[in-house]
Amino acid sequence: LAALKANAMIFKPAPLAGAYIVEQEPRSDERGFFARAFCANEFAAAGLETNFVQANNTLTRQKGTVRGFHYQLPPSAEVKLVRCIRGAVYDVIVDIRPDSKTFRQSFGATLDQDNRHMMYVPKGFAHGFVSLTDDAELHYMVSAFYDAKQERGLRYNDPAFNVQWPLEMSVISVKDSGWPDFNEAFHGVSAFAGSSY
Repeated sequence: LAALKANAMIFKPAPLAGAYIVEQEPRSDERGFFARAFCANEFAAAGLETNFVQANNTLTRQKGTVRGFHYQLPPSAEVKLVRCIRGAVYDVIVDIRPDSKTFRQSFGATLDQDNRHMMYVPKGFAHGFVSLTDDAELHYMVSAFYDAKQERGLRYNDPAFNVQWPLEMSVISVKDSGWPDFNEAFHGVSAFAGSSY
């Protein structure tokens, strides 16, 4: 699929339908640069979510720390727009839409402070990352408020997904390491069936 170029942003389709790597087009001069990190008009023209209700910031202190995979079930399913603003992470999404041709497949990309790329994570995807540097900091916007009752997660090393991580994990929370092996009923993925996500 060809990338869709907007006025100041480039939307490159990921191998999983509905997901994108979003690139900025900096305008540079002797002072530095200016780049657009979000534009509702450009996102709408690309058919993407424009209504983000929260912006979150996370700092991961130690290289090799994994966070995720996280998602929320409908009606609190969320789109995420994830950017690394310091250091580097390997950002991964997993398609958990049971009707999708890429169900249970994953896609990963390096997001770092230099490339300024963003991962557009649609509803019906689980999201996680591993820090490639110490003090990796992410800024991400979400389209739904946090809803603990609808929160679910996948274990980073669940054999159902066979995600290929670029380095060994050194730190993982008890919560993230404790998710059970993938089970469609427990993980609630039928909630994404028949959707247009």
